[in-house]
Amino acid sequence: MQLSLCQFDTDAKAILAIFNHAILHTTALYEYKPRTLDTMQQWFANKAAGNFPVWGLKNNEGELLAFGSYGTFRAFPAFKYSVEHSVYVHPDHQGKGYGSLMLQQLIKSAEQQGFHLLIGGIDASNIGSIALHQKHGFVHSGTITQAGFKFGRYLDLAFYQLTLKTPLEPVDG
Repeated sequence: MQLSLCQFDTDAKAILAIFNHAILHTTALYEYKPRTLDTMQQWFANKAAGNFPVWGLKNNEGELLAFGSYGTFRAFPAFKYSVEHSVYVHPDHQGKGYGSLMLQQLIKSAEQQGFHLLIGGIDASNIGSIALHQKHGFVHSGTITQAGFKFGRYLDLAFYQLTLKTPLEPVDG
């Protein structure tokens, strides 16, 4: 297995398939309609513009098993040290520890980039994702009840955060 940075040209279709499975079958994404390659092109462009990496875990045959990234938490200057992350594992490869590998890579990457806070917005019924985050030191920081509506029911959005020791010398402005 290999961790590497994903690119639109080589990885967008595999990421799109994982996203669309999550959209259609889970509450991991509060979206209704599958994404398209056009939306993926914009997604990758937004990641590049913000200098936010997209990490992928591939097997020896080059199949994408999992991916993760982070991006802007809130678009106000004082939030510059906080990022919201996401981790997705291909449905055929869940429960094998790949989500844990991806989350470890995101933590390492965020520290290297000098971020201070990693934030995960997780559907409150997603006990697997919550357990994964708690295993890596994330703590519950609040829940917005009935934040979304999908599959005929209201969904509660729980926030989990991990405080990093970076940056060493944060500055205003």
